Amino acid sequence: MHVMEGFLPAPWWQIWFAISIPVIAFGIYKMNKLVNEKREILPLLAVAGAFVFVLSSLKLPSVVGSCSHPTGTGVAAIIFGPAISAVLGTIVLLYQALFLAHGGLTTLGANVFSMGIVGPVVAYLVYKAGMKARLNFFVVVFLATAFGDWATYVVTSVELALAFPEGGVLTLTTFLASFAKFGTIFAVTQIPLAIMEGAVSALLFKYVINLKSDILVELKVVEESVVRKLRGITA
Repeated sequence: MHVMEGFLPAPWWQIWFAISIPVIAFGIYKMNKLVNEKREILPLLAVAGAFVFVLSSLKLPSVVGSCSHPTGTGVAAIIFGPAISAVLGTIVLLYQALFLAHGGLTTLGANVFSMGIVGPVVAYLVYKAGMKARLNFFVVVFLATAFGDWATYVVTSVELALAFPEGGVLTLTTFLASFAKFGTIFAVTQIPLAIMEGAVSALLFKYVINLKSDILVELKVVEESVVRKLRGITA
Protein backbone atom coordinates (compact mmCIF):
# COMPACT_ATOMS: atom_id res chain seq x y z
CA MET A 1 0.00 0.00 0.00
CA HIS A 2 3.02 2.29 -0.11
CA VAL A 3 1.81 4.98 -2.49
CA MET A 4 4.91 6.09 -4.39
CA GLU A 5 6.52 9.53 -4.32
CA GLY A 6 4.63 12.24 -6.19
CA PHE A 7 1.71 9.98 -7.13
CA LEU A 8 -1.02 11.78 -5.17
CA PRO A 9 -2.00 15.21 -6.53
CA ALA A 10 -2.80 18.26 -4.43
CA PRO A 11 -4.76 18.72 -2.26
CA TRP A 12 -4.97 15.03 -1.34
CA TRP A 13 -1.43 14.46 -0.10
CA GLN A 14 -1.70 17.60 2.07
CA ILE A 15 -5.05 16.46 3.48
CA TRP A 16 -3.66 13.11 4.61
CA PHE A 17 -0.72 14.86 6.28
CA ALA A 18 -3.11 17.19 8.12
CA ILE A 19 -5.11 14.21 9.42
CA SER A 20 -2.10 12.08 10.36
CA ILE A 21 0.15 14.61 12.13
CA PRO A 22 -2.03 15.09 15.26
CA VAL A 23 -2.28 11.32 15.71
CA ILE A 24 1.48 10.93 15.40
CA ALA A 25 2.04 13.73 17.92
CA PHE A 26 -0.31 12.04 20.39
CA GLY A 27 1.47 8.73 19.78
CA ILE A 28 4.86 10.29 20.56
CA TYR A 29 3.43 11.61 23.82
CA LYS A 30 2.05 8.15 24.71
CA MET A 31 5.31 6.42 23.78
CA ASN A 32 7.46 8.80 25.85
CA LYS A 33 5.16 8.35 28.82
CA LEU A 34 5.21 4.55 28.55
CA VAL A 35 8.99 4.37 28.15
CA ASN A 36 9.55 6.68 31.14
CA GLU A 37 7.28 4.53 33.30
CA LYS A 38 8.43 1.12 32.04
CA ARG A 39 11.96 1.13 30.66
CA GLU A 40 11.87 -2.65 30.46
CA ILE A 41 9.48 -2.52 27.49
CA LEU A 42 12.14 -1.00 25.19
CA PRO A 43 13.27 -4.39 23.77
CA LEU A 44 9.65 -5.35 23.04
CA LEU A 45 9.07 -1.95 21.44
CA ALA A 46 12.10 -2.54 19.23
CA VAL A 47 10.88 -6.02 18.27
CA ALA A 48 7.45 -4.63 17.34
CA GLY A 49 9.09 -1.95 15.18
CA ALA A 50 11.33 -4.52 13.50
CA PHE A 51 8.32 -6.75 12.84
CA VAL A 52 6.54 -3.87 11.10
CA PHE A 53 9.65 -3.09 9.06
CA VAL A 54 10.30 -6.65 7.90
CA LEU A 55 6.71 -7.49 6.95
CA SER A 56 5.99 -4.16 5.24
CA SER A 57 9.18 -4.48 3.18
CA LEU A 58 7.97 -7.70 1.53
CA LYS A 59 6.27 -5.91 -1.35
CA LEU A 60 4.50 -7.27 -4.41
CA PRO A 61 3.47 -5.14 -7.42
CA SER A 62 -0.21 -4.19 -7.31
CA VAL A 63 -2.14 -1.20 -8.67
CA VAL A 64 -0.32 1.61 -10.45
CA GLY A 65 1.59 3.75 -7.95
CA SER A 66 1.26 1.27 -5.09
CA CYS A 67 2.04 -2.29 -3.99
CA SER A 68 0.80 -5.14 -1.79
CA HIS A 69 2.49 -6.52 1.32
CA PRO A 70 1.77 -7.49 4.95
CA THR A 71 1.85 -4.55 7.36
CA GLY A 72 2.85 -5.88 10.79
CA THR A 73 1.21 -2.97 12.58
CA GLY A 74 -1.55 -5.14 14.05
CA VAL A 75 0.94 -6.76 16.44
CA ALA A 76 2.14 -3.36 17.65
CA ALA A 77 -1.46 -2.21 18.09
CA ILE A 78 -2.34 -5.22 20.24
CA ILE A 79 0.66 -4.72 22.51
CA PHE A 80 1.00 -0.93 22.69
CA GLY A 81 -2.27 0.47 21.34
CA PRO A 82 -2.95 2.26 18.03
CA ALA A 83 -1.36 5.62 18.95
CA ILE A 84 2.11 4.16 19.58
CA SER A 85 1.66 1.93 16.54
CA ALA A 86 1.21 5.09 14.46
CA VAL A 87 4.65 6.28 15.60
CA LEU A 88 6.30 2.94 14.80
CA GLY A 89 4.59 2.88 11.42
CA THR A 90 5.73 6.43 10.68
CA ILE A 91 9.36 5.62 11.54
CA VAL A 92 9.28 2.54 9.32
CA LEU A 93 7.59 4.33 6.42
CA LEU A 94 9.98 7.27 6.62
CA TYR A 95 13.02 4.97 6.60
CA GLN A 96 11.64 2.98 3.67
CA ALA A 97 10.90 6.15 1.70
CA LEU A 98 14.36 7.59 2.29
CA PHE A 99 16.53 4.51 1.89
CA LEU A 100 14.54 1.83 0.07
CA ALA A 101 12.57 3.88 -2.49
CA HIS A 102 9.48 2.25 -0.99
CA GLY A 103 6.72 4.84 -0.70
CA GLY A 104 7.50 8.55 -0.70
CA LEU A 105 7.83 11.72 1.36
CA THR A 106 4.93 13.64 -0.17
CA THR A 107 2.75 10.54 0.18
CA LEU A 108 3.96 9.79 3.72
CA GLY A 109 0.81 11.25 5.27
CA ALA A 110 -1.43 8.99 3.17
CA ASN A 111 0.69 5.92 3.86
CA VAL A 112 0.78 6.64 7.58
CA PHE A 113 -2.98 7.14 7.67
CA SER A 114 -3.71 3.79 6.04
CA MET A 115 -0.96 1.59 7.53
CA GLY A 116 -0.06 3.44 10.71
CA ILE A 117 -3.45 4.70 11.89
CA VAL A 118 -6.53 2.98 10.46
CA GLY A 119 -5.04 -0.53 10.27
CA PRO A 120 -3.88 -0.49 13.91
CA VAL A 121 -7.17 1.00 15.13
CA VAL A 122 -9.14 -1.79 13.45
CA ALA A 123 -6.73 -4.46 14.74
CA TYR A 124 -6.97 -3.04 18.27
CA LEU A 125 -10.78 -2.93 18.23
CA VAL A 126 -11.07 -6.47 16.85
CA TYR A 127 -8.62 -7.72 19.49
CA LYS A 128 -10.50 -6.04 22.35
CA ALA A 129 -13.85 -7.33 21.09
CA GLY A 130 -12.50 -10.86 20.68
CA MET A 131 -10.97 -10.96 24.14
CA LYS A 132 -14.14 -9.56 25.66
CA ALA A 133 -16.05 -12.37 23.95
CA ARG A 134 -13.62 -14.86 25.55
CA LEU A 135 -12.48 -16.31 22.23
CA ASN A 136 -9.22 -18.23 21.99
CA PHE A 137 -6.33 -15.77 22.34
CA PHE A 138 -4.44 -16.93 19.25
CA VAL A 139 -7.60 -16.91 17.14
CA VAL A 140 -8.24 -13.34 18.26
CA VAL A 141 -4.68 -12.31 17.35
CA PHE A 142 -5.10 -13.92 13.94
CA LEU A 143 -8.39 -12.12 13.28
CA ALA A 144 -7.17 -8.77 14.61
CA THR A 145 -4.02 -8.67 12.51
CA ALA A 146 -5.74 -9.97 9.37
CA PHE A 147 -8.59 -7.45 9.61
CA GLY A 148 -6.12 -4.67 10.40
CA ASP A 149 -4.24 -5.57 7.23
CA TRP A 150 -7.41 -5.57 5.13
CA ALA A 151 -8.52 -2.25 6.61
CA THR A 152 -5.20 -0.72 5.54
CA TYR A 153 -5.85 -1.65 1.93
CA VAL A 154 -9.48 -0.56 2.00
CA VAL A 155 -8.27 2.89 3.10
CA THR A 156 -5.53 2.91 0.46
CA SER A 157 -8.22 2.15 -2.13
CA VAL A 158 -10.24 5.08 -0.77
CA GLU A 159 -7.19 7.38 -0.99
CA LEU A 160 -6.50 6.38 -4.59
CA ALA A 161 -10.16 6.56 -5.61
CA LEU A 162 -10.51 10.07 -4.19
CA ALA A 163 -7.42 11.23 -6.06
CA PHE A 164 -8.23 9.38 -9.28
CA PRO A 165 -12.01 9.05 -9.69
CA GLU A 166 -13.40 7.34 -12.77
CA GLY A 167 -13.46 9.83 -15.63
CA GLY A 168 -11.40 12.40 -13.69
CA VAL A 169 -14.35 14.19 -12.02
CA LEU A 170 -15.04 13.39 -8.37
CA THR A 171 -18.64 12.44 -7.67
CA LEU A 172 -20.07 9.67 -5.52
CA THR A 173 -20.60 7.50 -8.58
CA THR A 174 -17.10 8.00 -10.03
CA PHE A 175 -15.53 7.53 -6.58
CA LEU A 176 -17.34 4.23 -6.04
CA ALA A 177 -16.42 2.98 -9.51
CA SER A 178 -12.76 3.81 -8.94
CA PHE A 179 -12.81 2.38 -5.42
CA ALA A 180 -14.23 -0.91 -6.71
CA LYS A 181 -11.43 -1.19 -9.28
CA PHE A 182 -8.61 -0.40 -6.85
CA GLY A 183 -10.08 -2.61 -4.14
CA THR A 184 -10.59 -5.57 -6.48
CA ILE A 185 -7.00 -5.45 -7.69
CA PHE A 186 -5.66 -5.21 -4.13
CA ALA A 187 -7.84 -8.12 -3.02
CA VAL A 188 -6.09 -10.57 -5.37
CA THR A 189 -2.86 -10.36 -3.40
CA GLN A 190 -4.00 -8.95 -0.08
CA ILE A 191 -6.53 -11.57 0.99
CA PRO A 192 -3.89 -14.35 1.13
CA LEU A 193 -1.21 -12.00 2.45
CA ALA A 194 -3.42 -10.92 5.36
CA ILE A 195 -4.17 -14.55 6.22
CA MET A 196 -0.43 -15.24 6.20
CA GLU A 197 0.19 -12.19 8.42
CA GLY A 198 -2.47 -13.37 10.87
CA ALA A 199 -0.83 -16.80 11.15
CA VAL A 200 2.68 -15.35 11.59
CA SER A 201 1.40 -12.89 14.21
CA ALA A 202 -0.29 -15.68 16.18
CA LEU A 203 2.98 -17.65 16.14
CA LEU A 204 4.90 -14.59 17.33
CA PHE A 205 2.53 -14.16 20.27
CA LYS A 206 2.84 -17.86 21.09
CA TYR A 207 6.59 -17.32 21.37
CA VAL A 208 6.15 -14.21 23.57
CA ILE A 209 3.58 -15.96 25.78
CA ASN A 210 6.00 -18.85 26.39
CA LEU A 211 9.08 -16.73 27.07
CA LYS A 212 8.00 -13.27 28.26
CA SER A 213 4.34 -13.37 29.20
CA ASP A 214 4.89 -11.18 32.28
CA ILE A 215 5.40 -8.07 30.15
CA LEU A 216 2.11 -8.69 28.32
CA VAL A 217 0.33 -9.03 31.65
CA GLU A 218 1.99 -5.86 32.95
CA LEU A 219 0.92 -3.94 29.84
CA LYS A 220 -2.61 -5.35 30.30
CA VAL A 221 -2.53 -6.96 26.88
CA VAL A 222 -3.74 -10.25 28.32
CA GLU A 223 -4.93 -11.38 31.74
CA GLU A 224 -2.79 -13.62 33.94
CA SER A 225 -5.56 -16.26 33.96
CA VAL A 226 -5.50 -16.41 30.16
CA VAL A 227 -1.71 -16.79 30.16
CA ARG A 228 -1.89 -19.63 32.66
CA LYS A 229 -4.50 -21.39 30.55
CA LEU A 230 -2.46 -20.95 27.38
CA ARG A 231 0.62 -22.35 29.08
CA GLY A 232 -1.33 -25.29 30.52
CA ILE A 233 -0.86 -24.22 34.14
CA THR A 234 -3.77 -25.40 36.28
CA ALA A 235 -2.49 -24.86 39.81
